[in-house]
Formats: sequence, C-alpha cells, structure tokens
Amino acid sequence: MQKLPRAFFQQPTLEVANALIGKRLVHQQEGETLVAKIVEVEAYKGPDDRAAHTYGGRRTPRNETMFGEAGHAYVYLIYGIHHCINCVTVGPEYPEGVLLRAAEPLEGLETMAKNRFQRPYNTLTLPQQRQLTNGPGKLGQAFGITKERYNGYDLQSDSLFIAEGSGEDIVVETSPRVGIDSSGEARDYPWRFFEKGQPYVSKRPKPRADG
Repeated sequence: MQKLPRAFFQQPTLEVANALIGKRLVHQQEGETLVAKIVEVEAYKGPDDRAAHTYGGRRTPRNETMFGEAGHAYVYLIYGIHHCINCVTVGPEYPEGVLLRAAEPLEGLETMAKNRFQRPYNTLTLPQQRQLTNGPGKLGQAFGITKERYNGYDLQSDSLFIAEGSGEDIVVETSPRVGIDSSGEARDYPWRFFEKGQPYVSKRPKPRADG
C-alpha cells in the first residue's frame, strides 16, 4: 500500500479532511495488518476554532503534538477511556488537525472484533459489525491505538500510516461537527466530511431548520 506523503498533510486542513475520505488507515503490529477505509472525519482549525483543543493558542502537555510537524498522530482520551486519533496538518506552530471519526473495516476483522467485543467476527450481529469502527473511540479501540503508544507517532512509519485508497468515485458530503454544542459559532461550521450513503458513518446529518 502506498503511504500518503508528508506533503499531503501539509496542505490546508479543510483540503486534507476532504481528501482523507476513501483513504486507508493501516496498522501493522506483531505480523498482522489491520486496514479500514476512512469514511468520516472532522477538521479542527486551531487557534481560531472554538471547538479545537488549541483554541486561542492554548498549548498544554496534552496538545503539544498539535504544534509539531504535519503527518503525525495526535491521540487523546475522551471520558477517560476512549482513544481518538487525529492527523496533524499544515506544519509546525500551526496547531490544526483532522479527527478520524469512522471507517469501514477491510482487513483484520477478527482482531477488530476481539478488541471491541472479545468475540469472533462471525458471531457478531449486523449491528455489532457496524459498531466495530463507526465512531472515533470505537475506531481507536478496534485498531488497538492508545494515547500512551501512539500520541506523536509519525504517520510515515511502517506500523501506523494512512495509504492511498482504491481510486473509486466517492461523493463527499459535509455537515456541522458532532458533540460541540458549547463551541459558539464553531458548532455550525460545516467541517465534518463523510462519504454519502456509507453505513459506517457514525451519525446521519440532521435536516436543516430552513430545509
């Protein structure tokens, strides 16, 4: 699989987010390869984005990775248990990134099922199969990605990287981001990107009030 070059991540954050749809998240560890097609992401534009961890230029040990080189993984915990993986974008001192929200499992399904449900994949119900990777915390758990091991990790490595997709035609839609209702005007920015009609997308967009 052809890795995305660092120059891909050095582009403007919204362009990276849109272009990530259809790409492959790859985790190779202990002789096994896990692969999933990225189907949903959210862009976070740093100091000017009230929903971003680096809003206002806030710099802490938790978000330090965001201030570094593009093409590294920013992994953080939510609710103290869920590990979420982001791609750092743009470049040093521009603390922006893209959250990987959901993916379609392609390879390594048995390990993903074990990581998520402690059961063989063929014993999962269809809803459970969809639940493998249809959310940022679920994706991190299925892939065995933790903050302790992978925060700050270079996505140019051989064990965790993002690769080109199949080249299929994909219709990408946008909506406001999820779970940021206290972020003022930022809650309405259409910075969630997802593949239209994809069953692994975590949440369907709400109809607009004026629609």
